[in-house]
Amino acid sequence: MTAAPQPQHPSSPVLRLRLAPHGDLARSIDGAWWPRSYDLLAELPCLLAGLPGTWGQITSVTVNGALWPVTPGRMLVFNEVVRVCRTLAASAPHTIVLLAPGKGRWDLLVVPPDTTEESAEPLMAAAAGTPLGPSAGMDVSART
Repeated sequence: MTAAPQPQHPSSPVLRLRLAPHGDLARSIDGAWWPRSYDLLAELPCLLAGLPGTWGQITSVTVNGALWPVTPGRMLVFNEVVRVCRTLAASAPHTIVLLAPGKGRWDLLVVPPDTTEESAEPLMAAAAGTPLGPSAGMDVSART
């Protein structure tokens, strides 16, 4: 099992995450996440810390193995075990799947880390079904 480094609050960067509004309709994509790298050990703790509490404890994460150089197995994130799975499915190369037992499954579009802000903004807005513009904001949490 791999222990993920815990982000330090004062210097942690703002989480770049935009979630779709909660509703009764099922969605194929529940929002968008724009990590700063493809280093899952570094990026996953910030993502999980910034998710809504109503999503419950995420116990399993599936990423595209062609993009994320991670070994499948288990990670310790905030003293919780998270199972990391890889897929090579061509149907969803830029997504991350989050599972919480008894709560649900959430699929997030992963905006490539090297994407410019000008290009990332419309991708994230479209994935979350939210309007473009500075008032829409791209970050769901201040600091994680």
